[in-house]
Order: sequence, then structure tokens, then C-alpha cells
Amino acid sequence: MFGDNQTDTCDGDEYVRPPSKTLRDIEVQLVLSLILGVGALIAFCILRPRWPTLYAARKRRLDPNIGLPALTDSFFGWIPRLYKVSEEQILASAGLDAFVFLTFFKMATRIFAIMAFFAVVVLWPINYSYRNFQPLLGGGNDTTGDDPDGMDDLYRPFSLPLGSVALGDGTGKDRSRERTFLWAYVFFTYFFVGLTIYFINKETFRIIGYRQDYLGSQSTLTDRTFRLTGVPVAFRTEARIRAIIENLHIGQVEAVTICRDWRVLDKIMEERDEILHKLELAWARYRKYQRYVAAANARNNRNGHSNSSRNNSHISDADEETGEDWRLLGDDSSQTHVSEGDRPQISVRYGIFRLRSRKVDAIDYFEEKLRRVDDKIIEARKKEYSTTDMVLVTMDSVTSCQLVVQARIDPRPGRFLTKAAPSPSDIVWKNTYEPRGVRRIKAWTITLFITILTLVWIFPTAFLASWLSICTIQKFLPSFSEWLQDHAIIHSLFQNGLPTLVVSLLNVAVPYLYDFLSNRQGMISHGDVELSLISKNFFFTFFNTFFVFAVSRTGLAFWSVLQGFLKDTSQIPRAIAAEVEYLSIFYINFIMLQGIGLMPFRILEIGSVFLFPINRFFAETPRDYAALKKPPVFQYGFYLPTSLLVFNLCIIYSVLRWGFAILLFGTLYFAIGHFTFKHMLLYSMDQPQHATGGAWQIICYRIVIGLIVFEVVMVGQIASLAAFVQSVAVMPLIPFSIWYSYYFKRRFVPLMKYIALRAIKPEEGSDEDQAVVDDEEESDDASPNRSRSREMLRRGSTLDELKEKGLTFINPSLTVPLQQAWVYSDPPPIVMTDEESDDGSGEGSEDQPTLVLPSVDSSLGIGEDNVWLNSSRRERGTR
Repeated sequence: MFGDNQTDTCDGDEYVRPPSKTLRDIEVQLVLSLILGVGALIAFCILRPRWPTLYAARKRRLDPNIGLPALTDSFFGWIPRLYKVSEEQILASAGLDAFVFLTFFKMATRIFAIMAFFAVVVLWPINYSYRNFQPLLGGGNDTTGDDPDGMDDLYRPFSLPLGSVALGDGTGKDRSRERTFLWAYVFFTYFFVGLTIYFINKETFRIIGYRQDYLGSQSTLTDRTFRLTGVPVAFRTEARIRAIIENLHIGQVEAVTICRDWRVLDKIMEERDEILHKLELAWARYRKYQRYVAAANARNNRNGHSNSSRNNSHISDADEETGEDWRLLGDDSSQTHVSEGDRPQISVRYGIFRLRSRKVDAIDYFEEKLRRVDDKIIEARKKEYSTTDMVLVTMDSVTSCQLVVQARIDPRPGRFLTKAAPSPSDIVWKNTYEPRGVRRIKAWTITLFITILTLVWIFPTAFLASWLSICTIQKFLPSFSEWLQDHAIIHSLFQNGLPTLVVSLLNVAVPYLYDFLSNRQGMISHGDVELSLISKNFFFTFFNTFFVFAVSRTGLAFWSVLQGFLKDTSQIPRAIAAEVEYLSIFYINFIMLQGIGLMPFRILEIGSVFLFPINRFFAETPRDYAALKKPPVFQYGFYLPTSLLVFNLCIIYSVLRWGFAILLFGTLYFAIGHFTFKHMLLYSMDQPQHATGGAWQIICYRIVIGLIVFEVVMVGQIASLAAFVQSVAVMPLIPFSIWYSYYFKRRFVPLMKYIALRAIKPEEGSDEDQAVVDDEEESDDASPNRSRSREMLRRGSTLDELKEKGLTFINPSLTVPLQQAWVYSDPPPIVMTDEESDDGSGEGSEDQPTLVLPSVDSSLGIGEDNVWLNSSRRERGTR
């Protein structure tokens, strides 16, 4: 079933086989992608100056000393300004995680631009001359070539039993000397692998250099704190911990936080949040009723009716302005607001088996419940809770902390294990008091469930895709199928669009499920959850989007084909090579749609735009409306796996016949993606995680996986063309790539996890001789950019230092002020308890919620009425 040679019947595989097969599919997909992408870009250019609180949300919150340049409001003028933002400005304004993420896109653009040049200039003419490969847009549908020797049998439907498959044309004759052009495949396989590894090494050296300079130049609370686990019960006191660490003679202990079982307190705080939300809902409904009464009275006044009902209002305008109606209302039944029934009511059940019920005033009821739970919290904060085996120790210097983290301080296995601590705002406190055994069981159980889900996901995907396939239409709607045959463009659009759309929507939903599950694995920090999510989503994406179809083309036959491979493993390279080549146009369309068509929708933040009216419709309380103004959170686990898949697809197809097209569109994908994510990370989206660039090692390991698959495919590709010598010549690359992964782990990973002692700058005026690398390496990497980076980091606080200002390692449930109900437009004042005022926790109380949870106190969104805009106007007015 190829293009215009389509038959009237479909076999079982045609229902679920990836549909893209002809040049017309590429033409239609290119036009569709351009329409989507250009339309989204124009919409963004129009909306960006009109919605600055959405598309410049993060820029408005940054400290002006950071120096991130503002983008112009002109239609396309923001593009050159965004391009000119340097790596040093990215590092200073967005941190290491954003720097690493954007470096990956820039590296990929350079790699694939070089590969695309050689694929177009060298490999395409070779395939044209020796394999009759003529891919010309608009020139017909025959792209397989016409080799008289039958070497293109590889790319026709592969359905022979595995045991009967032979090399080349089935004779088993070695044609290595006849097909010398295949040495070009061998050469470019080596060249592209070497080029990729060269760029990985180069960028890893740069990232490590920037990372060590960045972390070594700051002295944050996080950088001076380490996590101590496996602490015996007898040592779970501050004095014992302090003595153990200080007796090592590596520094002084500044603070010790022993993690305790705060489960009861955390549950009370959760209960309080629920009661507070119900109270605010009751107030919101009452205020809505008040506005309705006021509007009715106004209409009555205009019509000449009496104004007596207006005098029954219980909240005067003066009270509303000053917010003085905060006292609890009495429960006397003679009160007007109860007898008239204008306030919301709630049914309270009581008595034996709670069979009796009575309606009471909802506001009074929830205010009384809130008062009682506040008393419980105050008492719970005074209690002593049982200790756990985890302790957070803050040292007096970064050097002392790194010495402890990079060493083993106890000779007994599992005792006094040290690890770098996450940021205070990044800790998942409810997991700190979870026993290690329970957390380990959770982790393995969820990992096993995710693995099984990934393996079986192909079946619901294939089922839904089959219902929207052309074969299904031929079977159930024959007249509509004939109409589609008469309209080739619509037929191609329908054939490629609908099944791909359904599969894409299903694959988009899975990362949210994996995110939900990852947050329940018991990890200590949100940064660890984010890195785990990257790995899980890449495994799902790579397995279901590439590996399953590379083995069995339709996906449904994956397990039967896999059983055949286990019986005869020698057929694996050839079979995979056949399926990979068959799916070339399908993946060209996939990369084209992802890069040209859908990438501009990311910068448009189409999800936030569409969800805003829905969320606003369901918002009732002032706190709900304030939550609408928070900028969206950038999650690397949602964006990076797809980009890694595209990177590996470009590598795998780079030497194949359609490699030039995939490399060209791959270069466009990463070039457009670099601009898109650069704007999102710097100007519009929040990044609460604190992973210090930990995603880079995940990126490199996944690239190595792609290199190994690429080498296996090339072995099968060349062997299928009966060139045994050339096929064997490629095989040494496979163990070399495996060795490189171990080499990378041994040489680079330690510097991606720790801060080198020579990189730490204890004083602002320290010499630059204390560098992270030796003299020879520093001379090779002593670029002006690195020098400017060091100068920028020395001039002031880093982004991490600004984020952690005022933070301490303590469970927020112990110190966070108890918020009052948010009734009016302005948030309620923070009321401190007597205990909090006595112990000094009330200092800077207005900033306390931001310091404890800096990622949840933002007032940004679509529209101009927000506190950040007003404050900036006040600042301009005072200048």
C-alpha cells in the first residue's frame, strides 16, 4: 500500500501501521506545519506586548541588578534582542538548570548543521548515483529507487520468517568488493559518532567550568549544608551530631536540624487549609449576595422604590474598606443575619450515628472551626516529636561542607552517610520522616508499575489509531473513502493527521501521570523528582515512539517478533534496519510537525491561555483569583524527553537515505527550540527546582543510547546490502560507545555532583589561580566569556543567593504564619501568635510566606491589575 498504488483491501497490519509513506505526505505535512507555526508566531507577536504579565511574568520579578535586558514591544524587534542575551546573562538570571537546557539545544543545532551539510553534499549524491534514490518534492511518489540487483528489497514490507532471512538478495554472497560506495557509510558512521562525542566532551568541559565558577563563587545556605542519613538513635541530638562533625577537624558546625516525625502537625496544617478554603468560599458567596442586594437596591432607587432594604446591610462601606469585620459573630439566634437567612448556611450532623442535623451559619461555623484548629496547631508546635535517622547539618563554610559530602565518615555500612542537601524550598518535608524502607518500597513499586505501563501502552495507542485509519474508513464508510481518494491532499492530511493526533494526545497525557507517580516515590527534593521524571518520560517516549516500531513496524507484533529475536539474535540488526528505513518519512513528518508546527505554540503558552478562562470560571474566592495570576512553572521533565527523542532520531537516520531531510528538519527543530525555550526560561515561566545542572549527565547518557542504536542500525543496514566487510568495520563502534559511557561517568560525573575545593572562593578578592581545572586545560578554555562570567558572578549575589535569602532548614509547618481568611481584594494581614512574636519569628513577617515558599507567592497573570505592575509604577513615580 504505497501512495497511489493503494489497493482496495487492507491487511491487519495496515490498520495500525504508521501511515506516512509518500512524498505527498511530506508536502502536506510541511504546508500544515508552516500554517500552524507561522500562525502561532504571529499570534505571539501580537499578544506579547498586550499581555506582558503573562509573557514577561518572570522578568518583572527579577532583581534589577541581575541585568536581564528588557525586550522591545515591536512586532519582530524582540527576536534580535533575545538572540543577543549572552550565556553569562542566562546563568546569572535563570541559573544552571536553564543554562544546561539551552546549551543542549545550541549544541544539537551545531552538530546537525554540520551533519546536514555532509549528508546533502556527499551522501545524497552517493545514494542518487549508486542506489537510484531521487527524492524530489512534487516529482512523484517513487522514493525507494530501482536497483537492478535488488538491494532495495530491504525497504519493502518485511514479512519473511526470521529464520529464512539471508544477506542482501538472499544468496548469501558477499558483495563487499562490488559495493565499495558503502565505505562512505562506514566513514560517516565513524565521523558522526566522533563528531557527537567531540561536542559532548567540549560542552561538558564548558558546563563543568561554568558550574564550578558559579557554585564556587557563592556561599548559600544550601551549599553549606549536607544531609546526614543512617544516624543511630543514640546520636540523634544536636550536641552529639555537632561533636561528631567537629571532631573531624574540617570546620565548625553552624546549625543542626534533626528531622522529626511531624506527621501529626502536617495533617493538622492540611486540615486547616481545607477549613480556610471552606470559610473563604462561604465569605465569597455572602459577598456575592451582598453585591446582588446592592444592585437590586440601586435599581429600586432608580425606579422610585423605597430604600429600606439598603439599611439592613451588615457590612458598611467603611468596614469593607478597612477590613474591620474580622471578629467572630456570635451564635445568638436573635441576630439579624441569622434570622433573615441572607448568609450562607451549612447542615451540621450530630447525635447518635449522626442521624440528626441542624442548619447553622456557615461563616460562624467555619470561623469557629478555624479558631479551634489554630489552637491545636499552637499546641502541636510546642510538642516534642520522635526523631528520624536524617539530619541536616549546616557548616560555617562551603569548603567544610564539600569535604564532608565527598568523604565517608563512618566505617560501618549504612551509618552516617553524607549527601548534598537540597534547597530549603525544594525539600519535600513529608518524605523526610518516612522510613527508608518504606521509601524504597514505594520507589521500586512505582518504577515497576511505570515500566509495565510503558510496555503495554502500545496496545491502547494502536487500538485508537486503528479506528481513525484509512483502512477503517474503507471498511465502514466506503463512499467517504472514495471521495478521499479523489482529493489527494485531503486524503493525505486525513491519513497522517488524525491517527498522529490521537497518538500524540495520548502520549502527552502520560507525562502528567508519570509526574503524579514520581511525586509519590518518596524522594526528598523536587529537584530529584524532576530528574527522575526526565528519565521516565524519555524511556516512555523512546520506547513507544521509536523502539516498538523499529522492531515490529505496527507495534502489535512487537512481542512475537521479540520472541523470534531470542531464538536467532543474528537477525536483530537487519530486521531493525529494515523497519527503521521503512519509517523514514513518518519520522520526517514527526520532526517537522514538532519543530515547525508545534514549537511556536510553546512560546505562545497556548495551554495557559486556554485554561485561564476555564480556571477563572471556577474561581470563587480572592485566593482563587490570585492563583490565576501565578506564572506557569517550567518542568524540564515535560520538554526535555521529546527533544532527546528528536536528537536520537536525527543521529539514527543521519547516514540513511533520508538522513539529509531528517537532519535539515532536526537542525530547524533545535534552532527554533533554542529561541522558544530561551524566552520561556528567561522571561515568562518560573523554575522552582534547584538541580544545579544535574540534567546534563542524563542528556549525555541518553545520547550515548542513541549512538549505540545508530551503530546497530548501520551494521544491519550495510549487512543487508551484502557488504560483510563494511558491516564488520562498523561493529567496533558499539563497544567503544559503551566504554565511553563508563568513561564519562568516571571522569565527568563527580564534577557534576560536587564542588571542587579549588573552585571555592572563600574571599571576594581571591586570586584566579584557584581554578577548577589545571593550567593547561584553563589555557584552552580561558575564553573572554568565561572571564566575563567570573566578573559577573563576583560583582553581586547569584540567583541562588537571592532565592535563599532569609531561608532556614525547618519544616514550614513549625514556623509559617497562620493565614487568615482572604475576604476582600487585598490579602489579609499576617497575624503572629504570642509565641512567634516572642521567639523572633515575626521579624520580617510580611515577607515570611515568600521566604518559606518562594514559588507560590506570585501575583502575575493576564491583565494589567497586579501587584507587581503597580509596585513598578510606584517605583517609577518616586524616581
